[in-house]
Amino acid sequence: MLGLALAAAGGRARAATYEFVPAPQADLNRVYRVDTVTGEVTSCQYGLQENTVGTTLCFGPGEGAGPQPPSQYGLVATRHLREAGVFRVNHRTGAMSICYVLEDAVVCTPQASAGGAGAPVPAPTTRGTGPTPQAPATGRP
Repeated sequence: MLGLALAAAGGRARAATYEFVPAPQADLNRVYRVDTVTGEVTSCQYGLQENTVGTTLCFGPGEGAGPQPPSQYGLVATRHLREAGVFRVNHRTGAMSICYVLEDAVVCTPQASAGGAGAPVPAPTTRGTGPTPQAPATGRP
């Protein structure tokens, strides 16, 4: 009896856990899902279908969105109202990648982290090569 209880507990410990995050795009009803252990990312959204209540359209993992080395993964949506993708983050290493739907699958860029392992991060632009940020009007000089 004790052996059965331990086996059942071990099976639950290995069961997949998921995190869900909506796409930040204001006019898109898409939700992303990540397996928090493997980092695999998928997505679903509502689709119209004549003479029915509609359908659920799901997109499986494509390039870069499949299982990654075991770790502790999560999803982060930006506040950018026109962004349809999300960030897959590795909470243990700090690495990140961008995931989005491309045609009929979720794809993710290679994982990267500033100052760490992964793809190189571009150096900041030098002064004078882009617009100058403006400070918010506060009434003070």
